[in-house]
Amino acid sequence: MRVGVVGVGNISQQYFEHLPALPELALTAVADLDVERARSVGADQGVRGVSVDELLAADDVDVVLDLTIPAAHAEVTTRVLEAGKHVYGEKPLALSTAEAAPVLALAADRGLRVGCAPDTVLGTGIQTARAAIDHGLVGDPVGAAVSWSAPGHELWHPAPAFYYQPGGGPLFDMGPYYLTSLVQFFGPVARVGGSATRSTRERTIATGPFAGAPIPVDVDTHVVAVLEHEGGVVSTVTVSFEVWATRAPLFEVHGTAGSLAVPDPNRFSDRVSIATADDREWRELPVAAGYADAGRGYGLADMAHAIATDRPHRATGELAFHVLEVMEAIGRAAREHTVVEVRSRVERPALVPADATPGSW
Repeated sequence: MRVGVVGVGNISQQYFEHLPALPELALTAVADLDVERARSVGADQGVRGVSVDELLAADDVDVVLDLTIPAAHAEVTTRVLEAGKHVYGEKPLALSTAEAAPVLALAADRGLRVGCAPDTVLGTGIQTARAAIDHGLVGDPVGAAVSWSAPGHELWHPAPAFYYQPGGGPLFDMGPYYLTSLVQFFGPVARVGGSATRSTRERTIATGPFAGAPIPVDVDTHVVAVLEHEGGVVSTVTVSFEVWATRAPLFEVHGTAGSLAVPDPNRFSDRVSIATADDREWRELPVAAGYADAGRGYGLADMAHAIATDRPHRATGELAFHVLEVMEAIGRAAREHTVVEVRSRVERPALVPADATPGSW
């Protein structure tokens, strides 16, 4: 499938690194609001660098990889679908479910596919953890706990302002990795509670040409949520840009017969550990599922193969919509000090078998 990329910022290099290894995909053009930048990146990749309008009108682009900032996701996705092309985008799907719902309706009306990151959860780490849960290695799942934290992305990102605007913050930036994993493990979320806050500390850019510039903060920077999955499992999720150091476990799942240490879902292939009721000692599990040696772009390749074989893809717009609604519900629960019902439901995607490639099923 012929791929055009819209948005050649920081994240695009991770995709460009892996696209050549995916025979399901062929990069044909790149575009950006800064056309000169697009031409420069296109020259580096050996493809055309064009305007967004030119890419959307191109006959040699079947699917658009949208790597724009979150505030542009709904608009770009809509334009791609109106141009008659499939689209796969970075997370979140949109800034709100009100923005996202018409996008999915348009795709359904046009018979086009929408995919959305994260595809990191299709690697051997999260998929092996899911296989362990599905096969009953921890017994009946009871609960899960997530604790992701950092001081803030301004310490490493050269242009981090969008992380502190709507569509950013620790919940919308990092939450999708963990919430998508939790839905992979336990199915959809039925209701949520939560609390959130932000500190008064001033943030400035630490690196790059804008070093020293202040960053306005318009989102909560420390978020704590309790999720009740439809099947009864309870997950607690803490995500924060306010933590300088921690010893809290990153991600654990607990069941009636054991516990899992789940690897970072922002990575593809870290190892899973289990401690069972028999000895309560941690040991690594062998890889049992997931795309091996994966990188960003595997979700798009999975979607391309699914289109070619008329099967459901795994990193779907519907899954991203459910995660988006969960994040909205967490924000509302925090503001209103209440429990919020989640209306959308989504099927768990198919497990990625061990030794699979995006071109196999």
